Amino acid sequence: MLKLSLSEENYLKTIYALEEKGEPAHNQTIAQTLRNTPASVSDMLKKLTKKGLIHYEPYKPIRLTSKGRELALSIVRKHRLWETFLVKCLGFTWEEIHPVAEQLEHIESELLISRLDEYLGYPKYDPHGDPIPSPDGKLQPIEGFPLSHAPIGVELVVVAVKNDEKDFLSYLNKINLSIGLSIIIIDKIPFDLSIEVDINNRIVNLSHLVASQIIVNHESNH
Repeated sequence: MLKLSLSEENYLKTIYALEEKGEPAHNQTIAQTLRNTPASVSDMLKKLTKKGLIHYEPYKPIRLTSKGRELALSIVRKHRLWETFLVKCLGFTWEEIHPVAEQLEHIESELLISRLDEYLGYPKYDPHGDPIPSPDGKLQPIEGFPLSHAPIGVELVVVAVKNDEKDFLSYLNKINLSIGLSIIIIDKIPFDLSIEVDINNRIVNLSHLVASQIIVNHESNH
């Protein structure tokens, strides 16, 4: 497999993350995400183009080539497996794991990652509910819909969160909402689109923004 620098791996993962969200990857978007200058981003994009990892034309969305996507998925796989390990085996909470996994994802040993996957029991999803790519780059889909779109009075299961920022996850911890939890909407407020939910016999009010970031289904994906 092509050897990449840490910075190049971060660029590929960032472009993949934007594609995964359905957002166009532009120079400015990547610069904001990685907190780099547009000029340095342009230089890196030219390097990745020469290596055949991205399709890059000025003023057009940047796209991963098949090789670039393969490498990006490999990085994502390592990141999400390490996040799972940190939570399951080392007692980290889900809002603590992202920056640690950011460091661990650059470990090159494929044997280590294979053994890690085996040790964890070949998990399909990480602690945030994101799918973990298989060794050949296949992804198990997240089967669910935003809590904000759910009907009143139906028991649902939290299967994923769309936002893995620390403040958001800390808030979910505060209201004791986690992956695998059963939840029922008991009322919707037309004025601000907020909802009242029953979480373990506790009534909690969630804003529309929060509810839109929580993915639920009629049964667990896990």
